[in-house]
Amino acid sequence: MDTATNSKAEIASPIKDVDDEIQQLLQTLPKEEGLISGSGMSLYLYQGFWRSARYLKPAISFQTHFQAFDSDVMVATFPKCGTTWLKALTFSILYRSQFARDVHPLLNFTPHQLVRFMEFDVYLNNPCPDLDNIFCVYKPRLFATHLPHASLPTSIKNSKCKIVYICRNPMDMFVSLWNFTGKLRDKTQDPPLSLDEAFDKFYRGVYSAGPFFEHVLGYWKASQENPNKILFLKYEDLKEDISSQLKHLAIFLGVPFTEDEQKHGVVEEIANICSLKELKEVEVNKKGFHVTGIPHTDFFRKGEVGDWSNYLTPSMVERLDKLIHEKLDNSGLTFKLSS
Repeated sequence: MDTATNSKAEIASPIKDVDDEIQQLLQTLPKEEGLISGSGMSLYLYQGFWRSARYLKPAISFQTHFQAFDSDVMVATFPKCGTTWLKALTFSILYRSQFARDVHPLLNFTPHQLVRFMEFDVYLNNPCPDLDNIFCVYKPRLFATHLPHASLPTSIKNSKCKIVYICRNPMDMFVSLWNFTGKLRDKTQDPPLSLDEAFDKFYRGVYSAGPFFEHVLGYWKASQENPNKILFLKYEDLKEDISSQLKHLAIFLGVPFTEDEQKHGVVEEIANICSLKELKEVEVNKKGFHVTGIPHTDFFRKGEVGDWSNYLTPSMVERLDKLIHEKLDNSGLTFKLSS
């Protein structure tokens, strides 16, 4: 066997060992069917949250190997809470001095290409990716995750890395999640999951990255303990007063808008180019697929506050309202359910 072949074998062996370890781990974890069925889509309860087998391995690789820099910025979200929007906004604010205003990268790349998911992209096919090469274009490094706070790499928690977290009222989040997963089920030829079936799983917390309340409260409590490290945003607040929220975000990131920038409408420009309306019309968001195989178009829907009222039955609203009060009681966290 030649040197090149030996080298390949040495690389492949650890990866195979990791795969074997993951398979052994899966045998020990609680398992349920989530909102999407099919090969490899079963959910496993790991560290208190549900994950599919496909994304458990990269999540563990991220947890185990990632070394944070103090200058890093991480966008953390629960699925369907404004992730695409927050990626676009954070990128545009953080790097606005690094590109000309008339050649904004969002005109040629999707928010998910510019701010890459660690467990759904960067670590998806490589347990030890070359991060220097991946994050070589803009500084500081900016990346994203759906991992709960408790599952973040130790290096992130122990460093001065800043975390921007966004959440959304659970009623709108559920409706968005149901519509999103419905599109994914169509592509697997599975029958659509009824709203009642999906609501039952949502109520029990059995869906990818769930349960929702535990995820949100993890970041909420951490942000209360360390507000200089974690900025906790609400989707509804961004919709209500985007300019004030963006100024607050810029200050948190250490790149506050200057008086001259505000005078020349830079805040409004960023709010506009990152709006759902504008992003949906950009050609790159109308075609192609995310690395996970999800069409770029599936990341854009209505983005309205209170749209849940067009879907949820009175019984669902009553049950969810009780759950909200039960989970958030004495936490200080509240949600605005309508515009």
